[in-house]
Amino acid sequence: MRIDGACHCGNIRFVLDWRDEPDAIAARACDCTFCVKHGGVWTARAEAALRLSLRDPQRVSRYAFGTGTADFLVCAHCGAVPAVVSRIEGRLYAVVNVNTFEGFDPARIQRAPASLDGETESARLARRQRNWIGEVEIVEGA
Repeated sequence: MRIDGACHCGNIRFVLDWRDEPDAIAARACDCTFCVKHGGVWTARAEAALRLSLRDPQRVSRYAFGTGTADFLVCAHCGAVPAVVSRIEGRLYAVVNVNTFEGFDPARIQRAPASLDGETESARLARRQRNWIGEVEIVEGA
């Protein structure tokens, strides 16, 4: 299944190849202050593939906080946050914000609260390697 998504102005776009046709997409609503303030509700599947297109890379802010092990891709023009990327052992992993999906039935998204407070950095990186999208490509100027 192909899922398209973008920030509000379209500067950051993505195509997510889910690699099957699920009845529902599980998503977690992180309770950290950044995600709460930016409407971050994240989904990923290790077997999925993601192509991120940055039309104007100069208008993409990479925001890292906490452990500094992930970059939130924030559109500097419209402020939306469609994706988060994390480089672990030379490989790029990602999650996408279901609130930025386009043409996707929101009733198919199963949202659940999530809290990562107290997670160690090593546990966080291991979780990302296990659960985040494992095939990520970023194309600039597209």
